[in-house]
Amino acid sequence: MIHSMTAYARREVKADWGTAVWEIRSVNQRYLETYLRLPEQFRSLEPVLRERFRKRLARGKVECGLRFEINPAANTELTINEELAKQVIKAAKWVKDAAGEGSIGPFQVLNWPGVMEAPEQDLDAINQDLLAGFELAVDDFLAARASEGDNMKVLIEQRLDAISAEAAKVRSMMPEVMNWQRERILTRLEEAKVELDANRVEQELIMLAQKSDVAEELDRLDSHVKETQKIMKKGGACGRRLDFMMQEFNRESNTLASKSINTEITSAAVELKVLIEQMREQIQNIE
Repeated sequence: MIHSMTAYARREVKADWGTAVWEIRSVNQRYLETYLRLPEQFRSLEPVLRERFRKRLARGKVECGLRFEINPAANTELTINEELAKQVIKAAKWVKDAAGEGSIGPFQVLNWPGVMEAPEQDLDAINQDLLAGFELAVDDFLAARASEGDNMKVLIEQRLDAISAEAAKVRSMMPEVMNWQRERILTRLEEAKVELDANRVEQELIMLAQKSDVAEELDRLDSHVKETQKIMKKGGACGRRLDFMMQEFNRESNTLASKSINTEITSAAVELKVLIEQMREQIQNIE
């Protein structure tokens, strides 16, 4: 199975502590690059997330974000630090007596740092829930990549079939084309009333036929089609290998175009270039 480097996934996590949403998106990139946007209290998760991405992805520019909303109802129970409150009241009375004026309000005591206490959240437990949600988000993300990869595979296979058809068409035309070229040269020589040695003419015709022969290029095109199909069947992170195959396809199509001696072969060479470019655009998004 091949995977696209372009995908998006979203996974929501709900628990007693509140709600969190993971979002992962990616585009094509030569190597793997990960960008994380996390709330400050969860910055410690960054190395863990990067390592998990590294184990499951090979290429792509990946952006991962986390939105976290705490559940207000989870922290409704407040407690008073009575010992600290007594110390604050005692100190306030001393200041009042020393100054000879002023008053002590209960809310002033309650607002003193540490007098009112709320139970701290268990960050370790929240982190575990978030990481579990992250794994599910990555699963969705990889499934989206695989689905898009299947669509791309179909398109590439269609182009490969079209390349094979074009190569077969050129191959079927070559005997007629070579005969036409031979007749054309002989006719021109006759029209020019040039008397040449028959053996010399035959040698020149053979050399010209060799220069115009595209059988080797057509054989290599067929070989490249088979190799590309083999790579896609194997799957995995095959984008770089497929990109290399596109370079090989281009080389053969350029040679075919340079050897073209009639409009049909030129048209076939142009069509090959179009098909190869269409494949290359798809392959640039394959992991």
